[in-house]
Amino acid sequence: MKLAQKLVVNYLRARLNLLAVVSKKRAAKKAFALFSTPFRKPKKKTPPIFSKGEKLSFKLDANTTIRGHRFNHPSKDKVLIIHGFESASKNFDRYISAFVKKGYEVLAFDAPAHGQSDGKRIILPMYIETIKTIDRLYGPINKFMAHSFGGLALAHFLEFVSHDESTKAVFIAPATETTTAIDTFFKFLDLSPEVRKEFDQLIFEKAGVYADHFSVRRAMHHIKATGLWLHDEDDDLTPLSDALKVKEDQHPNLEFIITKGLGHRKIYRDNIVKRKIVDFL
Repeated sequence: MKLAQKLVVNYLRARLNLLAVVSKKRAAKKAFALFSTPFRKPKKKTPPIFSKGEKLSFKLDANTTIRGHRFNHPSKDKVLIIHGFESASKNFDRYISAFVKKGYEVLAFDAPAHGQSDGKRIILPMYIETIKTIDRLYGPINKFMAHSFGGLALAHFLEFVSHDESTKAVFIAPATETTTAIDTFFKFLDLSPEVRKEFDQLIFEKAGVYADHFSVRRAMHHIKATGLWLHDEDDDLTPLSDALKVKEDQHPNLEFIITKGLGHRKIYRDNIVKRKIVDFL
């Protein structure tokens, strides 16, 4: 971590813990706002292939326009690429090229508060609704590829949409358990268990369920799609330990591939991983 980043983190820790002395609930609200805000933007320049795609956009709500691209329309097989937190669709240009080469129609959108789309914050129900809207407007989609937070959103989308084993879904280092992400966040900012209780209650007030409901492992029991799950042993953001619990459930429709030395983001950039995904879909 660079010095400037350390100073910002220390400032946020001090501010939140000072606020918690006054009001645990106010501290939890501020923490939730931080948890939902993507601060980093991908530095990658927009790849040339995006100039060949059809620009699409739709209103998710009154204040949020979602923007993306469609390639090789029309085609019977449609692939939706779903990026992760603090990422963007432009990071997956190599997959777009490969899927187009296979004759697939490709849909690639930026999530709320990401890339070219509007918004400052994103929460899981918002991302799920984004996927639902894309499927309704430009689907039906029968193939999906999702990374990180996108994998969590995809699992919850598939849980409630009509589909069968002919649907194919690739999960790349998905954020398997929301509770794990929150645990990591609270440890990082050194926030108290009392603030955590208020934070959990805030999630319940917004979503009608507690954080442990937002779980790929739980959702996977209701998913019929033929799936491929790729995870790296050295992933420091979405730990392999959570993924292995899903593997232990022995879903007959889900294949696991465990890699080594690729971490959380290099895994989808790896050529061998890319070939496995493209061949699978």
